[in-house]
Amino acid sequence: MNTAARLAAFGGALALLAAGGFAVGTAAGPVAAAPGEGTGHAGMAGESAGHAEPAAAGELPGGLAASQDGYTFTLAGPTPEPGRFSFAITGPDGKAVTAFDVEHEKKLHLIVVRRDTAGFRHVHPELAPDGTWSVPLTLPAAGSYRAFADFAPTGGKPMTLGADFSVAGDYQPVTFAPSRVANVDGYRVELTGDLVAGKTSPLTLTVGRGGGPVIDLQPYLGAYGHLVALRGGDLAYLHVHPEGNAGAGPEVKFAAEVPSAGTYRLFLDFRHGGVVRTAEFTLTTGH
Repeated sequence: MNTAARLAAFGGALALLAAGGFAVGTAAGPVAAAPGEGTGHAGMAGESAGHAEPAAAGELPGGLAASQDGYTFTLAGPTPEPGRFSFAITGPDGKAVTAFDVEHEKKLHLIVVRRDTAGFRHVHPELAPDGTWSVPLTLPAAGSYRAFADFAPTGGKPMTLGADFSVAGDYQPVTFAPSRVANVDGYRVELTGDLVAGKTSPLTLTVGRGGGPVIDLQPYLGAYGHLVALRGGDLAYLHVHPEGNAGAGPEVKFAAEVPSAGTYRLFLDFRHGGVVRTAEFTLTTGH
């Protein structure tokens, strides 16, 4: 099947999915934004981030729309093939886009998470000449998922688009209590600072191991930490990076701006000993 036919089939599958209303939360969707509506990043990044400014009044936060400015995030189907995730970004001309700018060392960042914010994955697919992106990905837990494509088409502005898919099986939802300390693979990561709706909020992530600080973090995607935040319910997407010239630990500092009050799940990717690990936190904003 050629690319055009495959994309048409993908679109039909997504239309059936949307009609079924299977998404969980306050946004059922992918939601298509009007031209010019939406933003690639709902948050304020640090000096070296190179991302878009916070969403202006009346704009959608990042990740709530499947389409923006003529670009559409098109999955390969409502359920991914076992062990592999495939999709395409189509442009204003309806064709698969093949030219992307490199942002944070990659042409596209793919975030996949279940609608209850369990099973977070941050991966980097490969682009085929026909415009199909694919990456090895296994999601063993059943449920409804949201995928986010974070990219900048050459000649266009950075954006984050979102689309839903499902994994068959016995769905067991998970809830997360507020948490500021994460333990992962023997590392302890502590978060200090508060999220305040509509204001820039300083956050500090401190990485330790074996009772002592980690002072030799390794760069990952051009920084010593990579932070993603998702708003509870609709999974509005916020992407931030360290402020200024951060050192190699134990502290990694961020400046973030969340668009509204609510509960947010935060995911910090950090690299040490050649391995990337993810620390998870749950914060509720002030008003």
